[in-house]
Amino acid sequence: MTKETKPIPGAMTLAEMKEFASFGSATQRYIRRSLDVGLDRADAVETWSRDAVEEAGIKVQMKLYRRIADIRKAVPQDCAIDTIEAFMPALISLAAYDLGQGRINSFPAFRFLYERLLGPEVRPWLPGAFCAAASLPHLHPKTRKGLLQSISEAAATAPGWSTREPSFFPEWVEKVDSSKAAH
Repeated sequence: MTKETKPIPGAMTLAEMKEFASFGSATQRYIRRSLDVGLDRADAVETWSRDAVEEAGIKVQMKLYRRIADIRKAVPQDCAIDTIEAFMPALISLAAYDLGQGRINSFPAFRFLYERLLGPEVRPWLPGAFCAAASLPHLHPKTRKGLLQSISEAAATAPGWSTREPSFFPEWVEKVDSSKAAH
């Protein structure tokens, strides 16, 4: 007789937090900013722009991310080729934008962001969209190479995908002045 194991409450959240912590600081910042833009969580310009150039970049991202609701609605319910026509081009285009920003530098970071932006139903489509976007000529050849090498064989050839909702959604954290913090 085997004992059925149940997930420990919070274990998946902790695993997601650890994964997020493994990304570089620029990637973490971009993911948090993108979630604010894509999930309409906060005033992204107010929170994230440090100068006029960054403000302009956030405004472009806001315009492109307006497609997210339509992309969510178009996620295919099966793997039939005729169901992807309204979905994959829009997903690849959005992915190409994000990869072109130079802050998402691996498939794990891309997957982390897009699972949260679009939901768990998008998981089967992420390897294809990532590889397509990472192959586009708007990226420098070294960048394309690094991105494509970042997707593991297991991720590219997975026989199935979890439908579990992500539980950790990183947000802006105010810096604390340690010199004024109570001891």
